[in-house]
Amino acid sequence: MKGLLMVISAMLFVGQTANAQTKVANYSIGKYGTDKYEHFSFYVKDGHRAEIYYRYGKVDKEFKVTYLNKLQVNGSDAFKVKFSNGHTTTVIPSGIKLKIADDGETPKIFTWEYEGPVNGVGTFCQPCTEDEKEAIQLVKAYYLK
Repeated sequence: MKGLLMVISAMLFVGQTANAQTKVANYSIGKYGTDKYEHFSFYVKDGHRAEIYYRYGKVDKEFKVTYLNKLQVNGSDAFKVKFSNGHTTTVIPSGIKLKIADDGETPKIFTWEYEGPVNGVGTFCQPCTEDEKEAIQLVKAYYLK
């Protein structure tokens, strides 16, 4: 009986997690924990573009960023995001990286950031993209629609 309850519990858990499919592509520039660190997380939930979060510097707090619209920048597909203070910036997928810039500024090059165990230490990030190719595909498929 105990074994049957464990199987039923496992099936219910798998069913609940399968219903809420979430993926996240994380991109950063600079070294974590320093003043030069910047980080964007682009979420997809249940097959739809979802939240975007931003972190910077030594601050360990995430700030929600709002997707505004798709646009073209010098012939490249891009999209604009807005911070809660009204500031906007443009995100341009380029190869496996993201160019992120304010209007008229030189873009910063953000690379995919691995989130998970290093040398067996740390926790696995279930919704995180597995590599830079999956991350850029996620951004292009859901943020450039």
